[in-house]
Amino acid sequence: MNSFASVVEGISAFLWGWPMIVLLLGTHIYLTIVLKFPQRKIFTGIRLSVTKDKGANGDVSQFGALATALAATIGTGNIVGVATAVALGGPGAVLWCWLTGVFGIATKYSEGLLAIKYRVKTSDGTMLGGPMYALERGLNMKWLGILFCLFTAVAAFGIGNTVQANSISMLINETYSVSKYVTGLVIAILTALVILFGVKGIARVCGTLVPFMAFFYVIGCLYILVMNYSYLGETIRLIFESAFSAKAAGAGFLGTTVMMAARYGIARGLFSNESGLGSAPLVAAAAQTRNPVRQALVSSTGTFWDTVVICALTGLVVVSSVLAFPDIDHTNGAALTKAAFSKIPFGSLILSVGIVAFAFSTILGWSYYGEKAVEYLGGKKFIIWYRVAWIIAVFVGSVANLSLIWNIADSMNALMAIPNLIALLLLSKVIVKETNKYLWSKNLDETSNEEIPLITKGSR
Repeated sequence: MNSFASVVEGISAFLWGWPMIVLLLGTHIYLTIVLKFPQRKIFTGIRLSVTKDKGANGDVSQFGALATALAATIGTGNIVGVATAVALGGPGAVLWCWLTGVFGIATKYSEGLLAIKYRVKTSDGTMLGGPMYALERGLNMKWLGILFCLFTAVAAFGIGNTVQANSISMLINETYSVSKYVTGLVIAILTALVILFGVKGIARVCGTLVPFMAFFYVIGCLYILVMNYSYLGETIRLIFESAFSAKAAGAGFLGTTVMMAARYGIARGLFSNESGLGSAPLVAAAAQTRNPVRQALVSSTGTFWDTVVICALTGLVVVSSVLAFPDIDHTNGAALTKAAFSKIPFGSLILSVGIVAFAFSTILGWSYYGEKAVEYLGGKKFIIWYRVAWIIAVFVGSVANLSLIWNIADSMNALMAIPNLIALLLLSKVIVKETNKYLWSKNLDETSNEEIPLITKGSR
C-alpha cells in the first residue's frame, strides 16, 4: 500500500508540474489575446451577475450559478493554500498567483460561453451542459467527454468531498475538542438537507453562504492590512521584486528563486480558481441567460473574485504579517495563516468560521459537478444513489486518513483539464465568433434564437 501511495503521489506531482502549468497558463494567455482581452469587461460581468434575465431559458439565476461555482472554488486553498505558496515560493508567489487569475478570466469566460452554446435540455426542461457536451456536440468527440466525466466523478469525491470534510472535522477537533465523528455526522446531515433539493437548493444555500463568508473573511483581511499599514509599502515592493529576482530571501523569508516563486504562485492560482479545469461550466449551463456571452461574462467574474481579490488579499496579509511580526513561523502555510489572524481580535474565530464555511460550500458546489458527470455517464436513475454515496463519503472523510485519497483526487483533477482544454482550443473560433457577435458588436442584450436540443435517448 505504501508503494502504491508513493506511485500515486509521484503521478500527482507530475500532472501538476510544469507541463500542466504551461498548458493552462498558455491557454489563458492565448484566449486573452484572440478574444481581445475580455478582462476589460469584468465590471459588466459583475453587473450582469446581479441582474435577472427574465424569461430566459435556465434552471437557476445567473447569480445562483455564479454562487455555486464560487462555492466550489473558494475554499481552504484561498486561505492556507496561498500561505503555503508564500512559504515555499517566497513573497513573489503572490504576484504570480494574481497574474494567473487575471489571465484566467479569459479562460473562465470561454468555458461559460461554451457551456451555454452547447447545452441541451431533458424532457422535463432541466438544462445540461459542460465540457462533455461541447466535446460531443461541437467536436463529435463523445469518447473524450466520457473520459472527462469519469475524471470528474472520481475527483469530486476527493477534492470536493472527503478532503473538505476532513478539513472541517480536524479544525473543529483541534480548536474546540469536538469529536470528529460528531462533526462528521452534523456535516453529513446538513449536506443531505441541501443536495436532496438539487441544483435549486444548492444555488439557494450558496447564494446566501458565499457572500456571507466572503464578506467576513475580506473584512478580517482588511483589518489586518490596516493594522499592518506601515508595512504595506515594503510588502508590495518585496512581492514585485521577489517575483522577478532572487531577492525573495530577504525580510526573514527562506531563500527562493524566481522559478520557485513562479511555480508555486502559478500552481496555486490555477488550482484555486479552476479556470481551465472544466468544473464551473457544469453549473454555468443551468443559468437563465439570453445568450452565451452574457453568462460567459458572469462566469468570468468567478476567477476575478476568487484569485484577483481573495487570493491577493490573503497574500498581502501573509507577507505583511511576516514583516510586522518576524517571530511568526513562515515555513508552514497553515501555521503562518493562523499566526497572522491570531494578531487581531476574534481573528481565530474569523479564520475558523471562514475555513468551515468555505469547505462546506465546496462540498455543496462539487456535489453538483459530480452529479452532472454521473448523469452524463449513466442517466438520471443513478442520481439518487450518487447523492446517498456523497452523503456517506462526507462522514467517512471527516474521520479517515486521506493522504492517498488526496493524491488520487489531485491527479483526477488535473486529468479533467485535458479534455476541457482540447474543447477550448479547438472551439476557440466559435468562442471568438460569438464574442464578436454579442460583445464587441454591442449586442449584449440580444436574445439568442438558437434552439436548445431536447435529449430523449436513454434516461437522460
